[in-house]
Amino acid sequence: MTTSALGVRIRGLGWRYPGRSHWALRNIDLNVEPGERVLIAGASGVGKSTLLRVMAGLADPARAADSVGSIGYRDGGREVGLDQARGRLGLLLQDPETNLLMTRIGDDVAFGLENAAVPSQLIWPEVRKALHEVGIGYGLDRQTAALSGGEKQRVGIASLLARKPGLMLLDEPTANLDPDGVREVVASLRRVLDDGGMTLVLVEHQLAEVTQIVDRIVVLGPDGVAVDGSASHLLTHERDRLAGLGLFLPPLTPLAPPPTPPTPPTPPTPPTPSTPPSGTTWAMRAESVTVTRGRGHEPVLRDIDLQVPSAAAIALLGPNGAGKSTLARTLGGLIRPNRGVVRVPGCDRPLHRLSSRRLARQVGSVFQEPEHQFVAPTVVAELTVGARAVGLGRARAGQVARDLLALLGLERLAEVSPFTLSGGEKRRLAVGAATVGQPDVLVLDEPTFAQDALTWRNLVTLLVEQVAAGRSVVVATHDLPLVDALGAASVRLDRGWLVS
Repeated sequence: MTTSALGVRIRGLGWRYPGRSHWALRNIDLNVEPGERVLIAGASGVGKSTLLRVMAGLADPARAADSVGSIGYRDGGREVGLDQARGRLGLLLQDPETNLLMTRIGDDVAFGLENAAVPSQLIWPEVRKALHEVGIGYGLDRQTAALSGGEKQRVGIASLLARKPGLMLLDEPTANLDPDGVREVVASLRRVLDDGGMTLVLVEHQLAEVTQIVDRIVVLGPDGVAVDGSASHLLTHERDRLAGLGLFLPPLTPLAPPPTPPTPPTPPTPPTPSTPPSGTTWAMRAESVTVTRGRGHEPVLRDIDLQVPSAAAIALLGPNGAGKSTLARTLGGLIRPNRGVVRVPGCDRPLHRLSSRRLARQVGSVFQEPEHQFVAPTVVAELTVGARAVGLGRARAGQVARDLLALLGLERLAEVSPFTLSGGEKRRLAVGAATVGQPDVLVLDEPTFAQDALTWRNLVTLLVEQVAAGRSVVVATHDLPLVDALGAASVRLDRGWLVS
């Protein structure tokens, strides 16, 4: 499938969502020329995802509380409108779930090509090539529901690579990926971009890898574009300025070239479980836990024996699809194991059989998709619900909620719906809601996802304080600086086995 690069021109763009007093975007003037590779950066909640949705034609002005400004597209030397450009726009959304349309991965990647009327004999070679490029080694019939969050993200990227849109818009494409996956995806994007015929606009907080494929950085601020310049100049001469705007900066030394996508590894031989030291106090224990998603499927977790020490942190590490999120949900009492149990001290019932009230006192969880756990109509109510549930009075619960809002940078959003927050804001709210009831154990899936440097530090401070207060923290993560900051013991999974 061939295409030509598409540019975009934005003038005076402002956007305010219903129910919000502040503008998500203000005074945005931006030109992206055909063939450019532009990184959009900025603090969490500054409007980066909204800007991509506007560029993709998904933000309908009729559904905004207020919208101003204009957007147009440039095809070579010709200006075109949204109706002419729409079929050549490709958007990867921040939430991996929302990028999948079909039940099988092959059909999902083929969907865009079929809609573009590509001859069927040309579709499947492109599908296989795109899946290989992003490191997906499953067959085309693999169910999308059986994929991990990071694997879903890879399939979403493969769908765009196969279609080769004239303007590719990527919202945090590497945020859910393991380190090898990041390198594979960045390498595949570079190869497609080097072939020409495509413009790239991507949003990222972690810049170390993606700065290899961009030639320009645009940083958004509360009142428009705060910084706009060449990537090489800004990263060499304006590092302090970028750091002050909340960016995670890459090292100055060149990074090693990414490897060729590897052949999927053979599942490891299960190790002999280690025995905890005598006298160790523990806050939670998994005993021979096996979890299978359905009849005829391979187990997602295989005979997991794991002891979570009291007043300490454990990090669940491993590649996409290793079973980290499933183990986190199982440790949170949210999945009933097919075999084995998860126990907490002083309770003769398995964790998954506890009442919701008793479970909330024992474990606070953060899902990979935090909006799945929101229960209240406003941000402040979401925090207050947890505090009241564990017996805090109204006044004390309100004070705890206000303190957390300040720490998490959510004060101005106190009265809005949790479901309207940005991805990073949702994650901070979910972590706050998990901690507010002061459970014995916190089980957090990618708690630092979509954070800028400042909000990352505040989240880490909150979690370090939880350990210091005598609670146990379990994090499923690819964020190694988080692991170091927590002083966490590392537990590595691979294909459902506990391998170290």
